Amino acid sequence: MNVANMIGGFQEYYGLQQQPFSLAPNTEFYVEIKTQQECFNVLSYALLAGEGFIKITGDVGTGKTLLCRRLLNSLHADEYVSVYIPNPALDPQALWRAIGHELEVGVNNVDIHQVQERIQQRLLSLAQQGRSVVLVVDEAQCIPEDSLEALRLISNLESESRSLIQIVLFGQPELNDLLALHRFRQLKQRITYSAELRAMDAASMQHYIQQRMILAGYRGMPVFEEKALKLMKKATAGIPRLINIIAQKALFSAFGGGARSVSEAHIRAAVKDTEGAKPLALKNRFYWKEISLILLMLILVALHELG
Repeated sequence: MNVANMIGGFQEYYGLQQQPFSLAPNTEFYVEIKTQQECFNVLSYALLAGEGFIKITGDVGTGKTLLCRRLLNSLHADEYVSVYIPNPALDPQALWRAIGHELEVGVNNVDIHQVQERIQQRLLSLAQQGRSVVLVVDEAQCIPEDSLEALRLISNLESESRSLIQIVLFGQPELNDLLALHRFRQLKQRITYSAELRAMDAASMQHYIQQRMILAGYRGMPVFEEKALKLMKKATAGIPRLINIIAQKALFSAFGGGARSVSEAHIRAAVKDTEGAKPLALKNRFYWKEISLILLMLILVALHELG
């Protein structure tokens, strides 16, 4: 069986049109879970309020980038202009120029003061059109200290009646440590809304897995056995990225062994093969066979995607 046939056979086996547990932050696979919705509600309300910084924090793998994408997709072009900075590890001048580029003002062959003036004029023009500007910074814990101070200065740009730009910071918990520094006390006071993305509880995880399967095309009774889900919760601590990785590997393992459901054995083998997962004791040699199947499947999938 060649790779394409193997992938097709896997999807046909479960009645899928797509891979259900891809790590790409695809908003088509967004699943409504409590912590995501709470954070999105905070974002929506804060943007309507129209002032200040907004901060969303969450540990690695909790879904910050997916939430960020969902926010950007929700901003209607007739009301909002979005400025997206996915990699903020920039010095202050580079940050100003990146924002200017996103706002479609000329930033080449001009000094930084001209860039700042052009940005302010663009913001004023958009405000006169009744459009709000939202600056979204992903991985905000990576911002150099001087550049974080530049963000505070950017937030000072305002008309007589309103702020000209709102700034949304998405970051890991280290962002809180950065903002706690004395030099950023003014910026911290401007954070009018904040929320934290938390790991899933057991009920949310079960709902998440089933909904991802449905979104990928599956129709039928739950594939993951109850005991398998309990093990997955223990191994992943409810972190979505780890759930995706282990669920995908366990499905491949079940497919490779001709099983219709994902059992404890498949989860244990997937966990053994996953960095970052909490280890589970292996009970017997059967699991090593499952691990070998998983590795073979993943290698074939990787070769297929590279091709």
